[in-house]
Amino acid sequence: MADFGGGDLDAFRSEARAWIEANFPAELKGRPNAMIGEERTNPSAAQEAWKKAMGDKGWGVPTWPAAYGGGGLSPAEARVVQQELGRAGAYNPIGGMGVMMFGPTLLEYGTEDQKKEHIPGIVKGDIWWCQGYSEPGAGSDLAALQTRCEDKGDHYLINGQKIWTSGAQYADMCFCLVRTDTTKKHEGISFVLIDMHQPGVETRPIKLINGTSPFCETFFTDARAEKKNLVGPLNGGWTIGKRLLQHERSGLSGGGGMFGMGRSLDNMAKEYIGTDEAGRIADADLRARIIQNDMDWRAFQQTAMRAMAEAKGNSGPSAATSIMKNAATSTLQTRAELTLEIMGAQGLGWTGEEFSKEEKEAVRSWLGGKATTIYGGSQEVQSNIISKRILGLPDLTQNH
Repeated sequence: MADFGGGDLDAFRSEARAWIEANFPAELKGRPNAMIGEERTNPSAAQEAWKKAMGDKGWGVPTWPAAYGGGGLSPAEARVVQQELGRAGAYNPIGGMGVMMFGPTLLEYGTEDQKKEHIPGIVKGDIWWCQGYSEPGAGSDLAALQTRCEDKGDHYLINGQKIWTSGAQYADMCFCLVRTDTTKKHEGISFVLIDMHQPGVETRPIKLINGTSPFCETFFTDARAEKKNLVGPLNGGWTIGKRLLQHERSGLSGGGGMFGMGRSLDNMAKEYIGTDEAGRIADADLRARIIQNDMDWRAFQQTAMRAMAEAKGNSGPSAATSIMKNAATSTLQTRAELTLEIMGAQGLGWTGEEFSKEEKEAVRSWLGGKATTIYGGSQEVQSNIISKRILGLPDLTQNH
């Protein structure tokens, strides 16, 4: 929980800086967040200590209510914490889908008992969540989902298949859209929470072109969901599911984690391509495109900060998150393309000592980043939302 209230941000900054200096392990300085994916299952002592410190403090989710273990900070104080983490070369070890999507949704739609049961585990990073939305026959048309949820009196019985379930092989719990009424489409969907550590759940990792397996096929065979883990009303899951997608797109539009914005393209280009007599990147056309990408990214960051501040005052994210997601993914995919162009033939490495670790990671990041315009709602889906919800344009598909 937070020790500080609002008021003097300078005093809060000093205390935040002192706390980070006292608790952040020096050996982790400058390292990326390793408390995700496979490395989450085998953290070092320093990683575990840092996660515990941030979890106990509540600063992994600084603006969440202190009543459930969150930081209870104002948006301004949360920005100070983020700035001071960056200054110290520290990362936020509390993350994942529980933080980005499920937690904010549960805070809005969950019962008091559900919040008390599930939010603290997210705050401390002890419980890992996955998302059960897409199915083999229900992707962009998510409401066509067929995973069945039957009322068995004291519990629900789940049967069906989900796909593209990020991190399912590591997850403890799943927030899942299921069909509880076969006679209606949108109004026959419910939002339930499923324990992933039970015999009726099977996950099969999907190997991607970049060599990683962040997604899974997930099979439910007579899996059990407790009655207390129905979020919202029966057959009222579509509204909750859509709200969660807004939180997801808001989180994805944060962008930096997709390709890693750490190293300057300018410095990288000077290293690989060289400089002219004025000390600038030797290739004038490439120099102009790098400058444009940097300007686009900086403009996006400022817009994202403003949109997040406005969302706080308007009870959460809006359809504008679709604009932000499209902007972020486009800018970052362009950056990945520029990175490989700068590296030239060295940007084609997959294995071998002739390629550096950074060069091999750049190729994998470029390939993995191709999915960002698909997951979380494809570029086309976002454009439709922008058209209907923001611009108010007519739905021409209704005429065909």
